[in-house]
Amino acid sequence: MGNNFFKSVIDADDAPVVICDLEHTIVYMNPTAVKRYEKRGGAALVGRSIKGCHNGDSNDKIEHVIAWFKKDMGNNKVYTFRNEKENKDVYMIALRNDEGELIGYYEKHEYRNIETMKLYDME
Repeated sequence: MGNNFFKSVIDADDAPVVICDLEHTIVYMNPTAVKRYEKRGGAALVGRSIKGCHNGDSNDKIEHVIAWFKKDMGNNKVYTFRNEKENKDVYMIALRNDEGELIGYYEKHEYRNIETMKLYDME
């Protein structure tokens, strides 16, 4: 399967997806993330450090999570934040290559709102 399939999945997500390498460089932002972080630079954030978007305490937590990811190939998801205003939970997710080596991470937003769309409403 080509990378276009995987990119399409990420790009279709309604939640922001910001993918970082282990140097904390933003390597990809889906369209939702570009729009959400527009006031901070939007697409221009690609190639910059995610650490510039967080305070010292948050950056320390990011480092702690990365160290935990590196400890074991089974360490892949950490609950990091609850946003009551948007009714969502936020997680850090490990990204690994085919050999299980940690190659990066991303922040996953899971909204808890009940779906309002009608089933199979395609009109």
